Amino acid sequence: MKKLPIGISSFEEIRTEGYYYVDKTHFVKKLVDEGKYYFLSRPRRFGKSLFVDTLKSAFEAKKELFTGLYLENNWNWNQNYPVIRISFAKDTLSVDDLKNRISSILKEKATQEHIEIEESKSIGTMLENLVKKLYTKNNKKVVLLVDEYDKAILDNIEHREKAETIRKELKEFYSVLKDLDQYLKFVFITGISKFAKISLFRGFGAPVCGLNQLEDISLNQEYGDICGYTEKELLFTFGERIKEQEIEGIRNWYNGYWWLSSKIYNPFDVLLYLKNKSYSSYWYETGNPEVLIKLIKHNKYEIPNLELMLSEEDLNRVDVDKISIEALMFQTGYLTIHKVKEEYSRKFYKLKFPNKEVQISFNENLLREFLKDWKGEDSEINPLRKALENFDTQEIEFRINKLLENIPYDLYGNDEKSIKSFLYVYLYSTGFECNAELHTKLGRIDIILKTPNKKIYIFEIKIDKDEEKALKQIKNKEYYAKYTLEENVIICGMNFNTKKRKMYYMWETIQ
Repeated sequence: MKKLPIGISSFEEIRTEGYYYVDKTHFVKKLVDEGKYYFLSRPRRFGKSLFVDTLKSAFEAKKELFTGLYLENNWNWNQNYPVIRISFAKDTLSVDDLKNRISSILKEKATQEHIEIEESKSIGTMLENLVKKLYTKNNKKVVLLVDEYDKAILDNIEHREKAETIRKELKEFYSVLKDLDQYLKFVFITGISKFAKISLFRGFGAPVCGLNQLEDISLNQEYGDICGYTEKELLFTFGERIKEQEIEGIRNWYNGYWWLSSKIYNPFDVLLYLKNKSYSSYWYETGNPEVLIKLIKHNKYEIPNLELMLSEEDLNRVDVDKISIEALMFQTGYLTIHKVKEEYSRKFYKLKFPNKEVQISFNENLLREFLKDWKGEDSEINPLRKALENFDTQEIEFRINKLLENIPYDLYGNDEKSIKSFLYVYLYSTGFECNAELHTKLGRIDIILKTPNKKIYIFEIKIDKDEEKALKQIKNKEYYAKYTLEENVIICGMNFNTKKRKMYYMWETIQ
């Protein structure tokens, strides 16, 4: 049995040290055949660095590493090219860190090639000199691979002035590329957030590095499977480690990402599950969602809005000056595309949490940040899960009221949207299927929840009104009509009394 390549992004190491490898090399051929300048956005730990290293090995004509893979018989192995690979994977705390990092990479490449480049205050000038000298020495065009171009900005996104200074330095660095076209064979740049499309390299009129011909393949359906694992790839490559009864659990916990082609499994999660054989938030726990949590808290953002329709422009709108929470959550992997709708020649995207891992962990993280006395999943969420599955109204009411008692009044007000937002987060943290503002023919359902044992809850929330009227609204507008064939449909009118800071309930089952 082969080894699991957990945390390994070296293509050579994977291919020579007995690790599993999901063959993505047909994308290498497709990219080179169809273009020259590319940008790819994907979340962290989704295989971007491994793919960049695969490109490097292909352009360096290391045929022995591709034995048995698609590219073995679909590549010109008689031709190799000088490759400059720049990775921003290490943490960057300042502009000086950034410049020293890039300068060190460029000088190391020059030393390897036995050429000299002059030290310069401008890292852009150093890159320009290196590209030209590599071209002259080898009489071949140069391949430039940049991995995680935006990490230096994301590392400092909470510190606006520092992030802006780094943005300007990167703008100057990449600006030299637009005059190097005759020296370049292929350019591939990866990142997480699409700062570039808005103002990262403002003034050059194109995504990333100012190249007018650069193609953003992030939402190109033909490249939707370039990173991560499809279910077919998962079973083909790791099938000997997966029992049939495990597939549904792995799918619910770690599948669900969608870039308009196949549904994609988070590769980091899959590998750690296969090692440990237990479900856990492996990917989530290695990240740092605190920036997102703070943005939501600072802006008093209404969580149900995450599932509204967004235009393609909105989805790409991330900037140091003005950060879109929805776009940043999508690009960093905490949301994924759920549906696409086209109107008036424009595309609109509906987002959602991709799977149980992110749904449970992110919403629990929100609750931990917002509430004064949060005791964790075992004490706060598991009792609610059991109560919902058992239709224990007394326990459900107790749990929700306890939640509402712990909401700081100065943080969120008593309005319906605020109360609904917290209730939605709490219900969503159970990991059960949950939707807010669901449209019907006669109105909108505030919140609907489905338990694993097929109980369906429909909630209507009022503020300082009457729980009976809330229940009547559900009945009069027949919010449950779509679910009349289900055995366990439960409707609940809810009324929050702002003076007492307490929710009142009226329940009914639909027969």
